[in-house]
Amino acid sequence: MPLTPVADALALLLSQATASPSETVSLNEAHGRVLAQDLVALRTQPPDDVSAMDGYAVHAADVAFLGAQLKVIGEVAAGHPFDRAVARGEAARIFTGGVVPKGADTVIIQEDVTRGGDTIVVNEAGRPGRHIRRAGIDFTEGTALLAKGRCLTGRDVMLAAAMNHPRVLVHRRPNVAILATGDELVAPGQTPGPGQIVYSNGYGVIALARAEGADVINLGIAPDKLDVIVASIRKAKNAGADVLVTTGGASVGDHDLMQQAFAAEGVTPSFWRIAMRPGRPLMHGRLGAMHILGLPGNPVSSYVCSVLFLVPLLRKLSGRSDVEHQTESAVLGGALPANDERADYLRAILTPGQNGGSPVATPVPV
Repeated sequence: MPLTPVADALALLLSQATASPSETVSLNEAHGRVLAQDLVALRTQPPDDVSAMDGYAVHAADVAFLGAQLKVIGEVAAGHPFDRAVARGEAARIFTGGVVPKGADTVIIQEDVTRGGDTIVVNEAGRPGRHIRRAGIDFTEGTALLAKGRCLTGRDVMLAAAMNHPRVLVHRRPNVAILATGDELVAPGQTPGPGQIVYSNGYGVIALARAEGADVINLGIAPDKLDVIVASIRKAKNAGADVLVTTGGASVGDHDLMQQAFAAEGVTPSFWRIAMRPGRPLMHGRLGAMHILGLPGNPVSSYVCSVLFLVPLLRKLSGRSDVEHQTESAVLGGALPANDERADYLRAILTPGQNGGSPVATPVPV
């Protein structure tokens, strides 16, 4: 059986994935969630012309020259608009965020005036619009500012709040079940017996899944017994897992039982044996709506396959628009043998290029 190229396998995997249903959450729960619809501003920000500085709201024509004297007729604080217009020869004390009174068209900062009682003397000439944030300079009502498929950052949540959205429509988090198999595995903290090793793969997979916003169901370690593995697959399905990730047992040895278990449960296979190193015995299939990724047992292979396949799958299920990894070219920092039919994924040390050139990737000796 020929090996499936990585790009073909990933395309097939993603073609079978659709975004999870949507739900409404409060802004307190919105960070890291993916928008299920464009988010449109419900208001204009700022709604009025406001002062960008502490100073005095005046007519620009009155302060076009140094030494102008103006009468202070009151003050404007943020949240307390002035109740009258500013006439020629007048000034209103204004603070940052205060609504610019009618009649005024510029703000002279307080450092540029000398005040004596109710009179100010202007020490720096002004011009129309100076130190004023115009209505709508941030955004206007009805404008779509956050697009469907965007994974919300803290800054995005702040923007949604400013747009006057107390809640947002997002895609449900994917549920990922993690199952390890192998008589040789013991949990961290236990003392391995003869021929046993400490289980580590699942913790890397769990970390990647949670970093992509997924909820995790940890099914623990199953021994090399077909009935126990089958029962664990059923448990994942009954728990509503969108993805079941298994580690170990994906090869063709007498004790590699995953393919037998998948066949017993009626899993529809998509691909197996990928043209990559490490990670060739990667499997994917479907059991109803549940995706199944059978990862190799080798820790490095398991993690590389998770990065290359599980992460894009979770992004697609989450409804994100940026599904696949972004790549960057680099200059090879050391000689490597020619590739065979498999794509090699190597650990490397990345250093900046000279004179602003491409970075240099030096493979780590194996």
